[in-house]
Amino acid sequence: MQLFDYELKAEDNLLRRFEEIHDYIYANDGLSPQQTLNELLKILFIKIYEENNPSGLFRISSDELHNLHNSNTSSAVGERIFRLFEKTKLEYLDLFDTDEKIKLSNISLGFVINKLQNISLTDSSNDAKGLAFQKFLSHKEKDGKGQFFTPEPVIDFCVDVINPQMGESIIDPCCGSGGFIFSAFRHILKNNNTVRKDELIAHHIFGLDINKDISKISRMKFLLEANVKSNIVCHNSLDDLDTVTLLLSERNHKIQNGFDVLLTNPPFGTAGKITDNQILKKFDLGYKWTKNPNGFTKTKNLNNGQPAEILFIERCLQLLRENGRMAIVLPNGHFENPSLDYLRHYIRMKAKILGIVNLPQETFIPYGTGVKTSLLFLEKQTIQQPYSIFFGKVKKLGYSGNKNGTPIYKKDQYGRVIRSGETPVLDEDFSQVAADYKKFLETNEIQSDNSFSIHYENLGGRFDYDYYSPDNQSIINILSNKSVRLGDIVDIVKEKSPKLKNKNSIVDYIELSDINANSFEIINSTPYLVHELPSRATYELRKDDIITAIAGNSVGTRKHATALVDENNDGAICTNGFRVLRNPKINQYYLLYYLHNELYLKQMMMYRTGAAIPNVSDKDLQNILVYLPDERIIEEIGEKIKKSFALRVESTKIINGITLL
Repeated sequence: MQLFDYELKAEDNLLRRFEEIHDYIYANDGLSPQQTLNELLKILFIKIYEENNPSGLFRISSDELHNLHNSNTSSAVGERIFRLFEKTKLEYLDLFDTDEKIKLSNISLGFVINKLQNISLTDSSNDAKGLAFQKFLSHKEKDGKGQFFTPEPVIDFCVDVINPQMGESIIDPCCGSGGFIFSAFRHILKNNNTVRKDELIAHHIFGLDINKDISKISRMKFLLEANVKSNIVCHNSLDDLDTVTLLLSERNHKIQNGFDVLLTNPPFGTAGKITDNQILKKFDLGYKWTKNPNGFTKTKNLNNGQPAEILFIERCLQLLRENGRMAIVLPNGHFENPSLDYLRHYIRMKAKILGIVNLPQETFIPYGTGVKTSLLFLEKQTIQQPYSIFFGKVKKLGYSGNKNGTPIYKKDQYGRVIRSGETPVLDEDFSQVAADYKKFLETNEIQSDNSFSIHYENLGGRFDYDYYSPDNQSIINILSNKSVRLGDIVDIVKEKSPKLKNKNSIVDYIELSDINANSFEIINSTPYLVHELPSRATYELRKDDIITAIAGNSVGTRKHATALVDENNDGAICTNGFRVLRNPKINQYYLLYYLHNELYLKQMMMYRTGAAIPNVSDKDLQNILVYLPDERIIEEIGEKIKKSFALRVESTKIINGITLL
């Protein structure tokens, strides 16, 4: 028996068949990966229609196949499939345009028909078809940079936390290829031995998506699973709420009062903003909000544009019944950015926050984006009682954060992969965070390596994990009794240099990378004509200023750029990625030391916002706490730092004084 000579599971047999068909079309017909998938879907819908309405048209003989290989022509096969497709389009009017055609070459069409004609896609005895298609689809979506894809571990984790129950109605209003609702479907099957698949799909699983081609994918998953029409509708979920509700209620009167469970990953990042006033005015969050002593108030002025995912937050809450539960994937900026305080206020008004789970930066990299995200779990509540909030952090994904997303497995002390039976164990902590959440539900509190909880009263204007983490909060508590605000002891320069008005003058320009973070030194500057400077060139430096970074991935790390301006850089221009600290009211060398200390760096890390390029706002920078020990200690530290600068100057003179001749 050879190493890989084993019997494939039924789902693996079909998976291989799907892969073989897809690869053949892609190799022979010159279609893109997405076009290839679309053509395969058409044939699968035709095949299922034929099985439900037997006509004998979905077939190809060996002679016809032989002739195709020799001449690439077979009008009889093409005509049969054309007739079937016309009937299939009538069966699925919302998925296919009336003039839609099959774009496959004759030889590819014959190949596909031959591979599928002797298998049944509607045989209820085989419960592996949906999973086979799910596996096949995950491969193809990742190959295509996952335009409509959420990583499976993220999906399954959300479903595990929300824990949909038999009898509950479940929806994803931007379902894409159906990952969330299919996982919820499998979750209910796993936990209920008596549930009927067709009943579950027909009466409890719902999906909406604006993209017709992607709607076909999610519809196909459930057709292969149970051969029953699913409640997946091609429609804009941001349409008028009454229209959306009516559309869904027509399929099941039970959900007129809202859904029990909602799971979704709305479009964000490069999706652009919604600028149509007819859509914006249907949403509270389509309007501008103003701050007041009690929070925020909606104005009568529409936003010029609003990211789609913000409107989706409101629509998701509208679709839920009272006490309905939801999980949504959002960019981290929505949890942190000061400009979105009003959004977080709105969420707190409308829902109980069940949990917030931070995901690693690399979560979506295998699928084409590096946007940092978190998961928000809510329960719709009009009247709220005091409660605790769960915070979790996933540190290990179980796959590598590169374009391939290669699985990473746990290993023992000898480097051998750990297995559970025959299955290698992924090195992930989704399961640990999920276990922490279940424990939290029992005890109303949690404290572990991955999770913690806080009381609702302690939730400020931010929702992010790092801000409330016990380590960071302990630093704030330590500093609160013997510290001052940074903004109270320095002037923070906010004016652009007047030198920038003289377009033809030459200035020295300093970037973040021009700093040696370990020695507090500016080690480089580049001369520019003013009109050639980058747009971020902003502040003019003076001798004895301190510059410290407020933007970039190094903010809050040991590589955080902070430096003292010496006479060599007096008058230089720096990027707006720095803030210039001038006229310190305490020993400047002690302040310089403090800006490299963990007490400062952890605060900067805590205040970082932004899903793509981290930054710290001017308001938060001013509120950074500067620890002030006894004056004697301040002077001792200041003298040591000052002496280190003097030694560097002296060493430079010695080195420059060395000659060979």
